[in-house]
Amino acid sequence: MNLALHVYEDIMRMTENLSEKYIIGYGASSTVYKCVLKNCKPVAIKKLYSQYHRCIKEFETELATVGSIKHRNLVSLQGYSLSSSGNLLFYDYMENGSLWDHLHGPFKKKKLDWTTRLQIALGAAQGLAYLHHDCSPRIIHRDVKSSNILLDKDIEAHLNDFGIAKNLCHSKTHTSTYLMGTIGYIDPEYARTSRLTEKSDVYSYGIVLLELLTGRKAVDDESNLHHLILSKTESNAVMETVDPEILPTCTDLGPVKKVFQLALLCTKRQPTDRPTMHEVTRVLASLMPSPAPPKQPTPANLPSSQLPITKVPCYVDEYANLKTPHMLNCPSMSTSDAQLFLKFGEVISQNSE
Repeated sequence: MNLALHVYEDIMRMTENLSEKYIIGYGASSTVYKCVLKNCKPVAIKKLYSQYHRCIKEFETELATVGSIKHRNLVSLQGYSLSSSGNLLFYDYMENGSLWDHLHGPFKKKKLDWTTRLQIALGAAQGLAYLHHDCSPRIIHRDVKSSNILLDKDIEAHLNDFGIAKNLCHSKTHTSTYLMGTIGYIDPEYARTSRLTEKSDVYSYGIVLLELLTGRKAVDDESNLHHLILSKTESNAVMETVDPEILPTCTDLGPVKKVFQLALLCTKRQPTDRPTMHEVTRVLASLMPSPAPPKQPTPANLPSSQLPITKVPCYVDEYANLKTPHMLNCPSMSTSDAQLFLKFGEVISQNSE
C-alpha cells in the first residue's frame, strides 16, 4: 500500500481522530502515534504542531533530508499528509522504542547485554557516517541523542528526527547557525562559536556512547555525565561507572575500556581532535565479537592430537597492549587502526585540556 495515497481523513478514521490512546511518544514540536493500516502494517505517524512557524520549517527539513535518502540505520519515511491542523509524516514503526527507553525509561526491564550495546552503537555510527560522508551535500543531524536512536524488532539502531538537520556543501568546512539541540548533548564549541560541523554530531554521539557504557542520563538534575566521566578519568576510576548490567554479560572488560576511550575522543574539546564517523565505525566494528567458526568433522582415522589447529582471531589479544604497536598484528586490523588506538591511549590524560 502506498502511504502517499493516504489522505488526512483516512488516518483520522483509522486512529479515531488521533485519539490519545494511539500516542507512543512526544517531541518538542510533535506528537507521535501508532497506526495500523488496512494491510495490517503498523506505521508511526508524526504530527507536527501547526501553530508554530518553526514546525513548518521542521516538516520541510524532514522531507528534504530523510525523504530523499535511504540507509538501513536511518528511519524510513513512507509518506506524508497535509492538513491545516497539523502536517503528518509516516515512518516505519519501531517495535522496541528508543535507546533512551531501554536505558532510562519503560523498556529498562529489558536488559541490554554488552554485545547488543556494541551493535546499537555501531548501527547508529553507521547511520551518521552515511550522512557525513556519503550524502551530497553532507547532512549534519544536529540532535543526536539516545531518544533519537530507535530500535526495530531485531534491536537494530535507526537514527530518527531530522527536523533541525542542516546541509553542508563539500566546499565548506562549517556553517554558521543559531544554536539548536538538546542540553547535555550539544557540542560546547558549537555553543560557543555557532559554527556547526560534522564534529558537532561526533560530540553528541560520544555522549550517547557514555550513556551506553554507564546506563546514566546525559543530564540528571544537576549532574552532567560528561563532567562525571572526566573527573573519574583524572582519578583513574572511570571503570567504576560501568553499568552493572554490562558486567554479567562481558567476560573481558578490555573492549569496554576501548569504547570509553573512543567516547572520550569523540568528546574532545577541540573539534579537529575528534575522529570522523568513518573512523568510529571502523573501531567499533573491530571490537565486535567474531562469529564462532563452524565445527569441522573429525576424521575417523586421525588422532585428535594430530588435527590441524585453527587460530580464531581474538580482538582481546589484538588490543592487549596499546603501547606496543608491533603486537597489534592481527590480520583484521590495519596499521591505521593501530595508530588510531595509540591515539586513543593518549586521550585519557589530555581530554580535559
